[in-house]
Amino acid sequence: MTDTSTPIPATRSALVLFSGGQDSATCLAWALDRYDRVETVGFDYGQRHHVEMQARERVRDGIRRHFPSWGDKLGADSVIDLFGYGAIADSALTSDRAIEMEASGLPSTFVPGRNLVFLTVASALAYRAGHGVLVGGMCETDYSGYPDCRRETIDAMQTALGLGLDTRLEIATPLMQLDKAQTWALADRLGGPVLTGLIEEDSHTCYRGERGQRHDWGYGCGDCPACELRARGHAEWKAGSA
Repeated sequence: MTDTSTPIPATRSALVLFSGGQDSATCLAWALDRYDRVETVGFDYGQRHHVEMQARERVRDGIRRHFPSWGDKLGADSVIDLFGYGAIADSALTSDRAIEMEASGLPSTFVPGRNLVFLTVASALAYRAGHGVLVGGMCETDYSGYPDCRRETIDAMQTALGLGLDTRLEIATPLMQLDKAQTWALADRLGGPVLTGLIEEDSHTCYRGERGQRHDWGYGCGDCPACELRARGHAEWKAGSA
């Protein structure tokens, strides 16, 4: 796996799994800072927070506008229809259910196999487009307990996809060992207040898809797990940088 300190040869290209949220927006900036060619892929799986699909466009447009050198590297965006998968993987992210802990010990927002499906589909696109690297925002340090975000899961997927495609395919996870405060700090190092401001204003993380209230850290309901993580990390980052 690749972390934030690993140097990347400039001639390589990457495909970023880009939801339009804080983590994937930071990963997109991270990739643009390292690769000559970067494309993005998003997945429409019937998520309640479908507003993130519009956030994707705003963030991409903002990067082109504010970071011309990155904009020159930013290539095509693909959106994959996975609505059927979302229906069978029924969760509080794809249906009107309470966001709560379940008897399994996992939150009701867990979408079974989501990252496994995303990585598999993205690998086919990367294979055809000639990308040797997939970049994802998976993190096991500051997350909601999803087993498909763990390091060992991503390691296993990298091995399986390499074998299944008979080619070397790297899965880079720059946020794997970062908490949310460190993720904000990484965005700040990459693009300063312009990038962090873009993430605050235009990215979307709230599980409920709320865009009505603007907080210091961005838009959201303020009390779902995604909002709580984002808000706490933002406050800790601000306190540490004061």
